[in-house]
Amino acid sequence: MTTASEVIAGAPKNLDLVASAMRPLDIPRASRIFVNRNLRLDKIEMVGFDMDYTLALYNQPRIEELSMRATLHKLVTAKGYPEAILGLTYDPMLAVRGLVVDRINGNIFKPDRYGFPGRARHGLANIDRERAGELYQRERTRLSNRRYAWIDSLFALPEAVLYACLVDYFDHHELPSKPDYGTMWEHIRECIDLAHRDGSIKTIVGDDLAGFVERDDALAETLHKFRSSGKRLFLLTNSAWDYTSRVMSYLLDRTPARGGEPSPYPSWRHYFDVIVVSAGKPEFFTEEHPFVALDASGEPLAKTSTGPFQRGRIYQGGNIKDFQERARASGDRVLFVGDHIYGDMLRSRKSSNWRTAMVLQELEHEVTTHDRIRPDLSRLDRLDAELIHLDGELNERQVALRSLQKIEDHPSTDEPVSAAKRTIKEAIEKLRRDLRSAAAQHRSLESTIDDAFNPYWGPIFREGYEVSKFGEQVEAYACVYTSRVSNFRFYSPMQYFRGPRDRMPHER
Repeated sequence: MTTASEVIAGAPKNLDLVASAMRPLDIPRASRIFVNRNLRLDKIEMVGFDMDYTLALYNQPRIEELSMRATLHKLVTAKGYPEAILGLTYDPMLAVRGLVVDRINGNIFKPDRYGFPGRARHGLANIDRERAGELYQRERTRLSNRRYAWIDSLFALPEAVLYACLVDYFDHHELPSKPDYGTMWEHIRECIDLAHRDGSIKTIVGDDLAGFVERDDALAETLHKFRSSGKRLFLLTNSAWDYTSRVMSYLLDRTPARGGEPSPYPSWRHYFDVIVVSAGKPEFFTEEHPFVALDASGEPLAKTSTGPFQRGRIYQGGNIKDFQERARASGDRVLFVGDHIYGDMLRSRKSSNWRTAMVLQELEHEVTTHDRIRPDLSRLDRLDAELIHLDGELNERQVALRSLQKIEDHPSTDEPVSAAKRTIKEAIEKLRRDLRSAAAQHRSLESTIDDAFNPYWGPIFREGYEVSKFGEQVEAYACVYTSRVSNFRFYSPMQYFRGPRDRMPHER
């Protein structure tokens, strides 16, 4: 019998793409594409990509500290903060995606899918669960309220770290004048924006791309694979042209002098049919700003640009309606790959029928950690089942005890019930001891598991028994998600990603 590999080996050259696709179970779990809802790549005509944190993955701890240092400098020079804050220690573990800043109380908490906080911190100190419940569970916590700020992107993590550090600093230092918690958050936001606008951060990154940006050798192969299958590609980034050009050239232009094989494309621009910079997402999906064509130096050629997009030309601004008309691709024939839950996933889903793929750089750590502690997770599941069983048994005995009490108190009966009551009380006491022991083991093991992911916040996709709010948003707005764009190379460009059958609790 002829094997599948023999058939592929003897197939025409145009089936090389099929031969290069790995069997899904052979792909390392940290490099897989995970599916929330069905996605047929054979139906996709055009694939778009964000740049920062999507095509360009950053050395996250290093760029976060750079962002924090630049912001601290602005706080001192522009807002009059004491110079002593320049010595604050940076800890990259202090923030993860999915946190909420309470700018009134100086707190940061991590909500579950229903908005209820699990872990909460004030500055650098833990808030116990009882206090967190008093603050956030007695009334409905509306995360859309201006009181709260949502940390949903890697770009925003330094803001949360800096806020925690400054809250702690000012709580422990008596100064003649110090900002309240709300003003402190506004100052951080203003100064971090200023550091980005005046080039304080991107100039340093641009001058040391090798130190801040990870060059993935498989990225060029992945984009070429999409193009070879007949799909058109576009770049849609909020970064300006000068920075975009430097980063994309670093990622994709290959020469022997730079330690790589010569690229099949003259420059990175030839991978893409349409290039849009300074897109202004999420307004790209909600407003109607015009497209402006740029020359090679980034200067506008005219006030507006109309007609079909010209390959090789750079465009600035724009909106989704004009994009779909000019690119002649719309709806579920377009797949957009990005990293921002609001600016890339949610807004594109609500403004169009574009399909979505989310890049979650943290996913490699989450999956690797999950697999490493799988025995502990299995033990936690067994403790969950034991707690449910003990609760049920305890409830049964308590019901029986109440029934016996009613019989004993009834004046018309002379049934002996004292011995039975004693037996049940002994059983209840034992069940309570077993329940306390199991609950203590459960708390200890859950803490150990959480620390393996992050000592302050645990896994980003879970909060206690529930999926985290961030995890719920990924589930709701990303058709598929993965840790990096180059993971698509492990799959056929015609892959049918099948999502799991959704079930209600009574169907499980």
